[in-house]
Amino acid sequence: MTSVPDAGREGVWDTGEGAPPLQREGYGDGAVEEVGKEEDRESLMMELTRLVQRVVKQSSWWERQGIDCAILASAFLSLPAAFLLLGSSRGLLFALGLLVMGTAHAIITFKGTHLASHGSLSESPAWAGFWAVFFIEVCGSFTARAAVHSHIKLHHAHTNVMGLGDSSTWRLPFLSRSVYLFIAPLGMPIITPLVALSQIKDHSLVQAVRTVMMVLLGLYSQYWLLMSVSGFQSPARALLCMLLCRALYSLPYIHVNIFQHIGLPMFSPTRRPKRIHQMTHGVLNLPRNPVLDWTFGHSLINCHVEHHLFPFLSDHMCLKVKPIVSKYLREKKLPYQEDTYLSRLRLFFHKYQELMVFAPSITELVGVQ
Repeated sequence: MTSVPDAGREGVWDTGEGAPPLQREGYGDGAVEEVGKEEDRESLMMELTRLVQRVVKQSSWWERQGIDCAILASAFLSLPAAFLLLGSSRGLLFALGLLVMGTAHAIITFKGTHLASHGSLSESPAWAGFWAVFFIEVCGSFTARAAVHSHIKLHHAHTNVMGLGDSSTWRLPFLSRSVYLFIAPLGMPIITPLVALSQIKDHSLVQAVRTVMMVLLGLYSQYWLLMSVSGFQSPARALLCMLLCRALYSLPYIHVNIFQHIGLPMFSPTRRPKRIHQMTHGVLNLPRNPVLDWTFGHSLINCHVEHHLFPFLSDHMCLKVKPIVSKYLREKKLPYQEDTYLSRLRLFFHKYQELMVFAPSITELVGVQ
């Protein structure tokens, strides 16, 4: 497991299938003509990669990883205050405790697990593996191996490719639109560990035992602290408090995951466009939002296009290269898709059957296959 999140890190500057290595210093300074030639289509990604790579090399450790590590650390540091507030008999202080703990949990489990699954919290493979197990299994109550496989090797490798990375795991066609969008996500704290148990059947015995032990450790630690520090007298009340805290940001989390891919162009496994066309057509950014940026991270909100083009960059680095990426794509007449949260919510509410029940049709991008 220590090497799983780092598997594929050599592809951090991947320039597309069959693309030649970046050897010449200063490559990409000239204009790239949008013609049908294979080498020109590949050079688009190569040129953008060179621009982004230059920014990353000039950035400090604090910018590459430190800022995001500090945000995660602040979430952990807020937990003692949250447990003390939850022990208050005053309704307002108790509600504040729920808010603090729910926000800290969202930062740790959504932002932390996402960065850990990409190995973005450390440049060391050993530490990257450790953080993946800690954040995904102990904090997120899921199996690290399955999370890395489904997110990195399917979703990112085959974004919006039908049958592979088409986000079909987020579809529950038997639910009505109101239940799916506004009620079902609240059950995530219960559903997640149950799904994890269904995934370990494909693990080795050692990995399965480790996953079960780590998930139980995370769940019991919070339960024990609520009983011992917060002073809950009833196990049922402690479990209900855990559920409320863990479900606090479930609605926007599910929304974000479907808003940014489903409803955009879908591709055939046998006729997919080159990487830069696949990501620019099949990925969408949401606007800056102080709450969601902090809890989910820039790469899941307003820098999702940048994240899919360069998936091993941290949240802050995605934000730093965003002006370069957006300017480049617009100069090359490539789509840079953005929409608001409310606009996407209205779209999914009114077109729920088309987008979430029936499989979207495959998009043919003429001239870029």
